Amino acid sequence: MDLAIAPASLPRSIALQGTTNFRDLGGYAGADGRTLRWRQLYRSDHLADLSAQDLQALQTLGVVRAVDFRGVDERAAHGYQWPGLDQHVLSIEPTVVQRALALVQQGHRLTAEETVVLMQDTYRSFVIDNAGRFVSLFRMLLDSDQPLVFHCTAGKDRTGWAAALILLALGVSREVVEQDYLLTNQLYRRPVELASRAAQTVPQEILDVLWRVQMPFLDSAFALAEERYGTMDRYLTEALGMDAAAREKLARMYLEG
Repeated sequence: MDLAIAPASLPRSIALQGTTNFRDLGGYAGADGRTLRWRQLYRSDHLADLSAQDLQALQTLGVVRAVDFRGVDERAAHGYQWPGLDQHVLSIEPTVVQRALALVQQGHRLTAEETVVLMQDTYRSFVIDNAGRFVSLFRMLLDSDQPLVFHCTAGKDRTGWAAALILLALGVSREVVEQDYLLTNQLYRRPVELASRAAQTVPQEILDVLWRVQMPFLDSAFALAEERYGTMDRYLTEALGMDAAAREKLARMYLEG
């Protein structure tokens, strides 16, 4: 996908010293041909390593709210409390990834194919088991249109599903949702220390699955939602409370015109 979809003065990917996957959801075509407003909704990897310059950049962007999908241990290891940024915790524990790493450490010769299946299990857990977290996210979006960033650790799985839901609720096409999802593979950079440590115990082919995104991951979540509810529209309405009135309000808040 061409990152130049954004005007030159409003780049989609925003370079920060402490993150590698911070980007704007603005500019995508939504309901009735209206585009998402720039500089209101952002997705990112974790924010614990932001520099003073990064915090100034967030202030310039007007970002005052952060939604953190990380689990308890993730936040304990890399917590943050930045002035001017109101953090809202909506924990989704990375249980499937933890299970994969535990299997490797126990001597199981996990294959890349098995890891893909585990990641699909992760995404399916977002749909039903963790639906309440995404209900809370939508309530926050409807309560205020103050600029907001949502993130997990790498900004790819929990964050990727959240971005897909927001974009679909705003009328963005499935094709564009998928393009936005796959941008992580261009933008996310594994922390050098973490990558080096992980490579000592986990085969590279497994890490390449865990640290990247693939359409089969996202498709598994879509498939479960459609299996249970018939369509993504009905899933948004019945599971997440985003009925026609809620989506109309969301459009007024986050679409141009």
